[in-house]
Amino acid sequence: MTALDEIKIGGLGSSRKRVEDDRFIRGRGNYTDDITLPGMLHMEILRSPLAHARIKSIDTSKAWQIPGVRLVLTGEMAAQRNLAWMPTLSYDTQAVLATDKVRFQGQEIACVVADDPYIAKDGCEAIDVEYEPLPPIVNPAQALAPDAPLIRDDKEGQTDNVCYQWEVGDKEGTDRAFAQADVVSRLKLHYPRSHPSPIENCGSIANFDPATQKLTVYMTTQAPHIIRAAVALVAELPEHMIRIISPDIGGGFGNKVPVYPGYVCSILCSILLGKPVKWIEDKSGNLISTGFARDMYFDGELALRKDGRILAARFHADTDQGAFFSDAQPSKFKIGLVHSAFACYDIPVGHITARGAYTNKAPGGVAYRCSFRVTEAMYFQERMIAAAAADLGLDPAEFRRVNLVRDEQFPYRTPFGFLTDSGQYHKCLQIGLDAIGYDQFLKDKEDAAKRGRRLGIGISTMTEPLGAGNSREYDILGIKMFDSAELRVHPTGKAILRTGAKTQGQGHETTWAQIVAHELGIPAADVLVEEGDTDTAPFGMGTYASRSTPVAGAAVAMVSRKIRAKARKLAAHLLEVSEEDVEWELGRFYVRSAPNRGVTIQECAMAAYGNMPDGMEPGLENNAYYDPPNLTWPFACYIATVEVDPETGVWDVLRFVAVDDCGVRINPMIVEGQIMGGLTEAYAMSNMQFITFDEEGNCVGSNYMDYLLPTAWETPGFELHEVVTPCPHHPIGAKGVGECAAVGGPAAFVNAVLDALSDTGVRNIDMPLLPDRVWEAINTRADISGAPPVRTD
Repeated sequence: MTALDEIKIGGLGSSRKRVEDDRFIRGRGNYTDDITLPGMLHMEILRSPLAHARIKSIDTSKAWQIPGVRLVLTGEMAAQRNLAWMPTLSYDTQAVLATDKVRFQGQEIACVVADDPYIAKDGCEAIDVEYEPLPPIVNPAQALAPDAPLIRDDKEGQTDNVCYQWEVGDKEGTDRAFAQADVVSRLKLHYPRSHPSPIENCGSIANFDPATQKLTVYMTTQAPHIIRAAVALVAELPEHMIRIISPDIGGGFGNKVPVYPGYVCSILCSILLGKPVKWIEDKSGNLISTGFARDMYFDGELALRKDGRILAARFHADTDQGAFFSDAQPSKFKIGLVHSAFACYDIPVGHITARGAYTNKAPGGVAYRCSFRVTEAMYFQERMIAAAAADLGLDPAEFRRVNLVRDEQFPYRTPFGFLTDSGQYHKCLQIGLDAIGYDQFLKDKEDAAKRGRRLGIGISTMTEPLGAGNSREYDILGIKMFDSAELRVHPTGKAILRTGAKTQGQGHETTWAQIVAHELGIPAADVLVEEGDTDTAPFGMGTYASRSTPVAGAAVAMVSRKIRAKARKLAAHLLEVSEEDVEWELGRFYVRSAPNRGVTIQECAMAAYGNMPDGMEPGLENNAYYDPPNLTWPFACYIATVEVDPETGVWDVLRFVAVDDCGVRINPMIVEGQIMGGLTEAYAMSNMQFITFDEEGNCVGSNYMDYLLPTAWETPGFELHEVVTPCPHHPIGAKGVGECAAVGGPAAFVNAVLDALSDTGVRNIDMPLLPDRVWEAINTRADISGAPPVRTD
């Protein structure tokens, strides 16, 4: 009897094939829209065509006359049940169905329940709504103007369009540092509004059983337990009589964290009718009304010495929140974790101010593949670093070498209060520079310029805070942001694991079993992973903001260790020695003085049910709730080379090198897939995904003719490299990786294009860098703003 080979049993480091894919690639996934319940009805939503208008009247009489229509629900009817408005995850309120006025194009006005979705849609078209148009607001500058119309006149005491103000840092110390600076570098930019656009739209099937008074909801949510708590508050139902089931999810990316009016409407309709009600939104509805991301305006400065050292950083950020402040983010941080900016740089002092504005857009601010506004922070950071290097006349790689935190400085306290615990930033940068052939490319660029070609290279180095977060500082709706795992080992040594997370493409069913294999020596193939059902899963906060491995994965490791601790006692009993004489190696316990005498974890499992020592409780199962002591801090270096066609503004990626340090990698194949997926989204954000608003508040780009998602044809190739610096406080040393590439990637592409235009004096082109914007920048030698409103003539 010897220790097991961890790779062979599918433990840490094994590129085990994703067990989920066995059903997905065969079309056997079980999504919300695949579910049919007896007597099920169908719901469609009527949305506003206007961005800002007072509702004068709603006539539903013609809809009621259509055969097959069972219910027409308006805001006035919902108000009778106190459900016209609902709380958001940011302690604001949001209209379920508009009663007084509409505040964005696509807002929910009414819904129709019918025998099939086509009749329901006909019913919506038969509803006659009379509007009184009001002036629309489509950016924070308009919202904050002295004469701006008040958007949230429903809120008592609200006299302007400001929804929050926030600041962090040392203002006086920062001002002193700027007074001593040799050079002050300044940059203004807009990170445009973008949409996560999961392949599966949002939807729900609400089934209220009048006999048992229990509500069961199948829905597309990344956070089932949080949704259950929210539904209990909104619908005034006891929480133990609510069951949320999140089946297979066709992508989330943060879009499926909020509570949407469609969910609430389907629940209310089911309660009123006593029948199951299904709502599946269409793609246009998803693109114009569900949670947007980004839409942040930066104005920042760096105080610099001539030798390249950064003395201080300060910036102001205005966020466009849309009509309702509904971000799903920690309560304490109104602008998410934007103060993680510059965390990888050794900057002594800094100061940030931020302000949120209501506008006539769908609610924004969701954590689209990022940890609560970190994507915006890192984009501004790396654009600011590139601008500062140019202002000093320094090579951007050397400028980073001067200012990146050194290995011996960890743990490092950032100027905004975070504690980064580990990393090898300089090593990652050097690996990236060597892989891209940095020095040779600079020579090639110079030679190409002589022939009229425009080549550019862009670097992005960043560390991202993941795994929010410790209960001292992090909560949503007052619930601390821990996570959970429950593990049961059956008599034969097979196991079932349930967690409070919810996979939507991350591969939990594969990687969670690998953690159990690492901790207990049970082959990963013998571990079944279940998530997404609030009646069976332990309470958890769900999956978003790259919390899976840092928090839920840690809970899996900790519950496995609890199981191993009990198994050790069983092993001592079976081996007839004291527990202190028992040693562990993967898959078996053995006697310290006689290594050949041992028992397997499977033998211990059988003993737990049939041969336990006197006084021991039978069974081999436990649970763990993991409250992380700190955030985890993966690091990445991304480098892109491009060529820009000066005649058309079209730019092509020549090469892209990614160096990621995400700590210990559970499944290298899945990690690489996450990185490539994130880089694809980064490329799309920088190059082609364009969704914005005109002066009337119309959503421009709410279709896939305009909001271009990259296919394999457009997506460039990526060269991946790795560095491993284990996280010192995570049970298995992992840091998380699901968002890093989408967070740090965009700046590498944009910096590369602007480097190709360095002789023009252009400092900024707002994303996406569409060919017409690049062409205009070349020919006007001026910065190009992409902020709304846009012209549509």
